[in-house]
Amino acid sequence: MANPKNLDPNKDPNQENLSKEQLTARRKEITEFYNDNIPHLTVQAEYEALLADIEKSRAERMQAQMYLAQAYAASKEEGAVDPNSEDAKAFKEAMETAAANME
Repeated sequence: MANPKNLDPNKDPNQENLSKEQLTARRKEITEFYNDNIPHLTVQAEYEALLADIEKSRAERMQAQMYLAQAYAASKEEGAVDPNSEDAKAFKEAMETAAANME
């Protein structure tokens, strides 16, 4: 059976052999690595935030289109809407604008 002291994930067996100077140098190296990567990660975070904003806008636009289509369909069921009426023209214009913005 394995010795439980050797299975501790918080202990690195290699670090037990490092001197104080080596530990200090290792910490400095790790800190420099993280500090060097912060600018790249910041840019990536901004990029991903922009992607999320774009996806949200697309979803909202699609939801608005569905609402307009459902409202138009419901009004058609109640009675035939004249395609030359102001409501029909406004609906058509809104749908064309929404479709143009999707591209």
